Amino acid sequence: MKALVTGGGGFLGRAIATRLRSRGDEVRSFSRGEHVDLEPLGVEHIQGDLADMEAVTEAIRGVDVVFHVGAKAGVWGPYADYFSTNVTGTENVITACREEGVQKLVYTSTPSVVFGGGDLEGVDESIPYASRYETAYPETKAMAERKVLQSNGAELLTIALRPHLIWGPGDNHLVPRIVARGRAGKLRKIGRRPCIVDSVYIDNAADAHILAFEKLTPGAACAGKPYFISNDEPMPVFDLINKILAAAGVPPVTRSIPLPVAVAAGFMMEMIYRVLSITEEPPMTRFLAHQLATSHWFDISAARRDLGYVPSVTIDEGLDRLKRSFGT
Repeated sequence: MKALVTGGGGFLGRAIATRLRSRGDEVRSFSRGEHVDLEPLGVEHIQGDLADMEAVTEAIRGVDVVFHVGAKAGVWGPYADYFSTNVTGTENVITACREEGVQKLVYTSTPSVVFGGGDLEGVDESIPYASRYETAYPETKAMAERKVLQSNGAELLTIALRPHLIWGPGDNHLVPRIVARGRAGKLRKIGRRPCIVDSVYIDNAADAHILAFEKLTPGAACAGKPYFISNDEPMPVFDLINKILAAAGVPPVTRSIPLPVAVAAGFMMEMIYRVLSITEEPPMTRFLAHQLATSHWFDISAARRDLGYVPSVTIDEGLDRLKRSFGT
């Protein structure tokens, strides 16, 4: 089999590409960066932009399955940038898959597509998309997910996975930010009530994508559907953050601020950053404040049933691996 992994140089994309290579599959990566370090893995890399239809078509030509992992993530930046990559880019992937006769499309979504600012406690895939979004990333990912699932049919089978808070050794997004802010003393608990969250260790997230590909066959129960993916070990959010900090040898977060103060601070920072045209992400936004002050954990029964997904690495095992990667 020959597979294309968009965003193959990223944290999740690389993990998926590595697993495919270990199966003996041919793997091609497509992303904006150069990622010459993929070559030792035996991964062919094509550099390009998802918004470039011609480049996307060239990358997809000749493959059997596309793992569409590439996206513009984050909570800050021009809406047009998120739309270009996440929506137009996904439309290009779907069109190219159809034109080139690709049989399967596995799309990496996010649980944020159903987050409207309140608690999500044990919800399953029957929960509707949020009616409003505080930032461009979940809004554009929801638009893209809809397009992927609506494209499912006899010629192109599609599925969307919603992994929540992916972490582990090699993470270049969540863990480094937590550790950097922890070392700088810039982390605060938001509010005083315990907020329970799910997360997923990188190996489990990658395994879920391979399972989705294997189960995605004509008439399969999973075709055209979304699935929440987690370690199925929900815990208080700052317990998880403090465990990650401990793995890096950083003291735990003990100080807290009220939610209204965090939201007000996020609003002010958003206004200031916009007025001054500051491109880097503010240290606090309204979306981030609400994420840290609400519960979001999910019922993954559907993934267990339809995909045969069972997390193979527990959070404690993952933390041990993370600690060893830090050399602490």
